[in-house]
Amino acid sequence: MKKREDKHKDVDSLRDELGRTEHMFVAGFEKLKVQQDYELRKAVRAAGGRYRVVKNNLAEKAAQGTKAEDLLKGLVGMTSLAYTSTDPVALAKALTSYAKANPTFVFKAGMVEGRAIDIRTINELASLPPREEMMAKLLFLIQAPAQRLATAINAVGRNLAVVVDQGCKENKFSS
Repeated sequence: MKKREDKHKDVDSLRDELGRTEHMFVAGFEKLKVQQDYELRKAVRAAGGRYRVVKNNLAEKAAQGTKAEDLLKGLVGMTSLAYTSTDPVALAKALTSYAKANPTFVFKAGMVEGRAIDIRTINELASLPPREEMMAKLLFLIQAPAQRLATAINAVGRNLAVVVDQGCKENKFSS
């Protein structure tokens, strides 16, 4: 059994991490085997996140004064936190694919950009394309009007050159 001062250190450490994180998913799990837990932690790390099993009352105390305060109130059952400060979509994808393969792993709540989200929103977030693909589409949409304008401007000069060329060939410009 942990000593009181060790529990205080754990709460302080968790409070520090919760204060820095913008994206978090709260999950419940029952009867996960060691190999399943290892696979989950590996998937979370690959998505750029961190994973931590927490005691409900310590998580509630640690969350006081942070953005996750409402999210971690009144938790029941075994609870784990998966969080990241970079890409919530990648972490949501990793967790939902793991949850499909392991039905004992269930979502309780989530937080993206400091705002609480529900389980349906977590699944919608996981269905988004990767960040790089979204950035590429955005860049295309920004660049497309400028590209069309340049094409239109070049078309005027090109069309004029074609008309002048045809006129010269047919000797329409004789003096």
